Amino acid sequence: MSKQQQFELVKNGKGFIAALDQSGGSTPKALALYGVPEDSYSGEDEMYDLIHKMRTRVMTAPAFNSDSILGAILFEQTMDREVEGQYTPDYLWEQKGVVPFLKVDKGLADLEDGVQLMKPMPELDALLQRATERNIFGTKMRSVIKEANPEGIRKVVKQQFEVGKQIIGAGLMPIIEPEVDIHSSDKEEIERILKEEILKQLETLPENEPVMLKLTIPTVNNFYKELIDHPKVLRVVALSGGYTRNEANEKLAANNGLIASFSRGLSEGVSASQTDDEFNEAIADSIKTIYEASIT
Repeated sequence: MSKQQQFELVKNGKGFIAALDQSGGSTPKALALYGVPEDSYSGEDEMYDLIHKMRTRVMTAPAFNSDSILGAILFEQTMDREVEGQYTPDYLWEQKGVVPFLKVDKGLADLEDGVQLMKPMPELDALLQRATERNIFGTKMRSVIKEANPEGIRKVVKQQFEVGKQIIGAGLMPIIEPEVDIHSSDKEEIERILKEEILKQLETLPENEPVMLKLTIPTVNNFYKELIDHPKVLRVVALSGGYTRNEANEKLAANNGLIASFSRGLSEGVSASQTDDEFNEAIADSIKTIYEASIT
């Protein structure tokens, strides 16, 4: 596996990044949308078996390949599980040509200063070591911004970049994700402060050690162009953030160079009760529309 090949694909490839990283908190919701209600399984083990089945179905679908998909973000458990007899990251890269990423955050802290920082990650070094052994290319971690509080936003971005540097130090590519709540009444103002803070933090990165950014689609079209063009940013991807797939695609298409990294948007319209043909068709349709919105 060539890290350089993966780097080039993520930097220059046409397509998007699939987010398959629902964690313990968001898995019941993801399963319910897929048509598996909470009362049909008991305990975490059964729940994780079911979500792995769903993810396997997505990853093994014929349309899930490097023609449209550059990378996939995995949940920690998924990294240690197998798809068709291979560890998931190896399956993705060797069979599908899709670059594997890993979600590394441990969830969000309580709301303070209008933001939710990431919870402490004392075991991050050990996890990064395991990720390297599992042939993971990069990582993703999420914070949330709900209010235009300059101090809170500064803290979020600072924390993200501090952890990002730790990840770079372990030889992996960090995706920095300071999500802006799409329901925030001052979303546009948050984005203005956020962009400034990100630009400041990018200056602290050494040459030739870029990061990726995962951002909420901005209120003003092409507002993040400066970040997309920045020499220290490998790629800027967008989250669907609670928009329907159609809404998210429409907004995304209006932002040149911004590509999708959708989770809910990707699996919208698929269900456990579908036959494999129906499921594969639904996923193919989903992938096609997200791909088209990503290549504008």
